[in-house]
Amino acid sequence: MLLSVNPLVDEDISAFREGQVLCSVLNPTENSQWLDSVRAKGLTLLALDLVPRTTRAQSMDILSSMATVAGYKAVLDAAARLPRFFPMFMSAAGTIKPARVLILGAGVAGLQAIAVARKLGAVVEVFDVRSAVKEEVKSLGGRFIEVEGAKEDVAAGGYAVEQSEEFKKKQQELIQQRAIAADVVISTAQIPGRKAPVLILKETVNAMKPGSVIVDLAASSGGNCELTSNGNNIVVNSVSIIGKTDYPSDMSSDASKMFGSNVINLLKIMVDKEGNLALNLDDDIIKGTIAVHHKEYVGQRVKQLLNIN
Repeated sequence: MLLSVNPLVDEDISAFREGQVLCSVLNPTENSQWLDSVRAKGLTLLALDLVPRTTRAQSMDILSSMATVAGYKAVLDAAARLPRFFPMFMSAAGTIKPARVLILGAGVAGLQAIAVARKLGAVVEVFDVRSAVKEEVKSLGGRFIEVEGAKEDVAAGGYAVEQSEEFKKKQQELIQQRAIAADVVISTAQIPGRKAPVLILKETVNAMKPGSVIVDLAASSGGNCELTSNGNNIVVNSVSIIGKTDYPSDMSSDASKMFGSNVINLLKIMVDKEGNLALNLDDDIIKGTIAVHHKEYVGQRVKQLLNIN
């Protein structure tokens, strides 16, 4: 039996029986106590947000699907709020220069934001600590801003990792220069299990052009902008700061189709020919997705996030 649960709602697991299989978007660091109760009860939990980010698992990755939606909608939202055009215009009234967009973080959401902003005609600059995304950024028409000395970790599975204080200082200076010149900033930089890095300081916001827009997709984990208010849209010194992180809900039809497709593709490798759930722990995707099983933590990712050896 496979039951879908929400840790934020289904805090009481007393109604579940040992051996039952639960399915959830877990967020291990935020729901570690709930997860430990699930483990102690002898339940098995499939964490949809822990699906390994490998080529074979791409069709099962709900985080990538929802990030695609968020990156797309963030740019459209910014374009609607910006009091000027995105593309360059040649008109009888003169030439309108294209808008400048700065994207912080070139993960799935950031790459989608690059593609949409470029299609709308904006000049796009992109910052990311992972040099591996440089070619992807260029292929989409973005200009990659590189800060030397970034630390990368293969074991992080493609996610960004915590950087040194020296690097953060150089990063902060360069981002401030680019943000002040930008009309729109789309920030997507997050580190799983940690507070989002603060990349846009209050002083930077105060120095930005009136009418500029910041869309902070990392608002739920603290925000990349020092002034971001999660779930709220605020205006500081004539700069709009959008702390919206539920953009997929604005595209419920396609977002639901993508989510459903991800789950079905995951279940296909977990269900045998007779239609029974068969959890093969020798399969790297299944093992990585299972948070707890037989009263033990299983997936390497959940152990890493919870600092379990």
